[in-house]
Amino acid sequence: MKKTVLMLLCIVLCLSGCAEQKAPQEPDTLQIVTTIFPAYDFARAAAGEGVEVTLLLPPGTESHSYEPTPADIMAVQSCDLFICLGGESDTWVETILSAVEPKGEVLRMVDCVELLPEEHDHGEAEHDHDHSLGAVVGMDEHVWTAPGNAAEITRKIGERLAALDGINEVQYRKNAADYAEKLAALDDAFEAFFSAQPDKTVVFGDRFPLRYFAEAYDLDYYAAFPSCSTQTEPSAATIAFLTEKVREENIKTVWYIEFSNHLVADSIAEAAGVKTAMFHTCHNVSAQEIEAGATYLSLMEGNLEALRENF
Repeated sequence: MKKTVLMLLCIVLCLSGCAEQKAPQEPDTLQIVTTIFPAYDFARAAAGEGVEVTLLLPPGTESHSYEPTPADIMAVQSCDLFICLGGESDTWVETILSAVEPKGEVLRMVDCVELLPEEHDHGEAEHDHDHSLGAVVGMDEHVWTAPGNAAEITRKIGERLAALDGINEVQYRKNAADYAEKLAALDDAFEAFFSAQPDKTVVFGDRFPLRYFAEAYDLDYYAAFPSCSTQTEPSAATIAFLTEKVREENIKTVWYIEFSNHLVADSIAEAAGVKTAMFHTCHNVSAQEIEAGATYLSLMEGNLEALRENF
């Protein structure tokens, strides 16, 4: 993929050198470009009216294997603020940034909060939160999955916008603070829910990019695949391990994440005689969700309702 990105960069550089000069944007209109949905949502909440916020990846796109278009590269190069994740799934982003000099500023979400180590399990399944069976392989990039982190990232975006546009700095900070306050209330609601549970064990028959969420509420977690694994077929031992875990812990629900075929979750749930339900990681959204006005807040509120119904 890196070669493809480099070829596109060459095309962009040629086009930008040969193209006619376009009419400049309105000087008072900030242009923000974001890679994934959480960054897009936090940016539009902090920005409010009068700022153009663009989601670079089309709805439903897999960010890890995304190949940017020449238009994407030019958007990154010309915007006032580019907000990306900054983790391994952003390798293509780093290739762009190392080859073209952005006109504006770059904000990486992983730089906004304290990071946790990412682990891969040596056993049959991803283990619980004491990590006694795992090996640290890097830093976990899924920082937005904890509402507390989402609030902090939103505030950081508000501060960056205030620095870019001093005329409207008070409004940016207010917008960011208002959304962060709602996210903090959501954080409190999750905390209250899990604090009332005698057993805080969750089983995912899927990938588990939710370490920050699990750590925030002291959850024990087991999953078929670690973090953003590209695996699609777990071993028979993994299925057996998770099925037995569901039975032992009297777990009512096996969870899966958005855009999953949830075949693994279905298999475990059927064998254990329980149900399945979706937990939305908010990493990606469908075109229908975008059109319906989905936000990080609304999706996470949906997760809380799903937990109340299925935990």
